[in-house]
Amino acid sequence: MKIALLGYGKMGKIIEKIAHDRKHEIVLKIDYTNLDQLTTENLQKADVAIEFSTPATVLGNIESCFKAGVPIVVGTTGWHHQLAQIKEQCEYSRNSLIYATNFSVGVNVFFHVNRILAKLMNNYPYYDVQVEEIHHTQKMDSPSGTAITIAEGILDNLDAKKDWVNVLSGDATTDDNIQADQLLIESHRIDSVPGTHTVIYDSEIDTIEFKHTAHNRNGFALGAVLAAEWIKDKKGFYSVEDMFDFNN
Repeated sequence: MKIALLGYGKMGKIIEKIAHDRKHEIVLKIDYTNLDQLTTENLQKADVAIEFSTPATVLGNIESCFKAGVPIVVGTTGWHHQLAQIKEQCEYSRNSLIYATNFSVGVNVFFHVNRILAKLMNNYPYYDVQVEEIHHTQKMDSPSGTAITIAEGILDNLDAKKDWVNVLSGDATTDDNIQADQLLIESHRIDSVPGTHTVIYDSEIDTIEFKHTAHNRNGFALGAVLAAEWIKDKKGFYSVEDMFDFNN
């Protein structure tokens, strides 16, 4: 495939290497230094675009790909509240987009098992549950998109929790006022941590911890390239769950 990279920071460079390893060609690389090159003509040289930029630029990049008619893989987080709007726009314009808070194969296995575990824990109401996420200090959004997906998997399957609330370690806000039907997402920012997510079920008797630890960004990048291969000839709006489809 011919791939356009929208966002050429740490993730973009790793995606470039993995794409080359899989015999793909990078025909366009966009970052803050060459935004003038993000044109319809340049985008149409690519079979698919992979977007890992910032919450401030992601919507504009999506719009550019829709205008060019180029399928796009979106890994940027921090714009979740506008997802429904983009989905409607994608389907109306007959474009192609696949979105994930995390494209890593391991994380998506984690998402799937998390939903099964949450449903199982309805039988054991004496356990309370919370989510903890740890990322590097350059992480722009809190909670992480991955943590939100984990939380939504719990909320969709565990009757005792109705919504989630985030507490960022070091902020003045505390978790003292969390209601019983609220799911706490506790966020920590520590240098050089690619990403650790833990679901904790705690009771007076014992504690169950379910954890995913990323050792580097390679898993995220590989998953994004796999998503580009998957969506290249498809039309419509997809989530990463459509690509993995663990239920079949």
